[in-house]
Amino acid sequence: MHTPVTIIGAGLGGLTLARVLHVRGVPVTVYEAESSPSARTQGGMLDIHDYNGQLALKAAGLMNEFHAIVLEGRQAMRVLDRDGTVLLDKADDGTGGRPEVQRSELRRILLDSLPAGTVRWGRKVSSTRALGEGRYEVTFVDGCTVSTNLLVGADGAWSRVRPLLSTATPEYAGTSFVETYLFDADTRHPAAAKAVGGGMLIAPAPGREIFAHRESGDTLHTYVALARPQDWFDAIDFTDAAAATARIAREFDGWAPELTALITDGDTAPVLRPHYALPTGHRWDRVPGVTLLGDAAHLAPPNGEGANLALLDGAELGQAIAAHPDDIEAALTEYEQAMFLRSAEPATFEGVELSEIFSGDNTSHGLIDMITEKGK
Repeated sequence: MHTPVTIIGAGLGGLTLARVLHVRGVPVTVYEAESSPSARTQGGMLDIHDYNGQLALKAAGLMNEFHAIVLEGRQAMRVLDRDGTVLLDKADDGTGGRPEVQRSELRRILLDSLPAGTVRWGRKVSSTRALGEGRYEVTFVDGCTVSTNLLVGADGAWSRVRPLLSTATPEYAGTSFVETYLFDADTRHPAAAKAVGGGMLIAPAPGREIFAHRESGDTLHTYVALARPQDWFDAIDFTDAAAATARIAREFDGWAPELTALITDGDTAPVLRPHYALPTGHRWDRVPGVTLLGDAAHLAPPNGEGANLALLDGAELGQAIAAHPDDIEAALTEYEQAMFLRSAEPATFEGVELSEIFSGDNTSHGLIDMITEKGK
């Protein structure tokens, strides 16, 4: 007989866990702070990898739905020098293992795969506490409570479940993104659209970088990455969009206009996204009846793996619980041992460790040399 599972957080990892449990007949309820599926935008593009994220979707029985939302051609990649010279132009020939989808669409297919009522919306957690004998109480901001014998924290960076297992808290990782969008780019921002091409653009330099993705239609999503302390960003008034845009753009003085246009010509106000991380190799001793997945367990700066690891965490935890219906501790131990090993591996992009890419020697030529060397 299966113990009902209580999941906190309806992100990709929590929903994958709920789906895998549902198809295996395990009762599950998900509590989510957001008031509805459309309460906020769900971020940009995700590349879902054949060695982790896609394995999770196979376990969830959603590969057909996944293939239906893949944006063809978006695995193309260009590396540009700061003067606009195209140094690497990799076409998407359809054989790559990292197809791109919109995060919102991936979340939608996961939500659609669950019975009505599985996700309880508008249930923001204020605290959790142990009741003893492997039981836990979850208190919501409205004062309501639920108790459970099996609690999973899938509630992200600032998890309310994590304190049951660990005293670790996220710390600023030394880098931040500033995001903006350019809409109808092919007609309204043709130079920037041409620079980005059909997929992803990377224009790196020491301490700074411009990323851009071509999302659905002809929308360009810009991520300006800057290695600056938090107080540097605190000095910028992001409520004044024009002033904030101008300040960020000054960090790229002298760069090609088609690159700086990805900052200055944004159709949305710039949004600051500071990066936080849990300690490398974060883990905890086994505590009966509770565990974590995704960013709640192994938060790291953006590296292309976060969503994929959350998906795989959810799938593997669901499979372990279903495989051990009478021994939840065996299931959680099996899951955590694999998850700890996986999350301790160095993050890579195109086979190159992220610590190398974001080093002080970060240049377009250096990035291409590392990608080429790793590909040999």
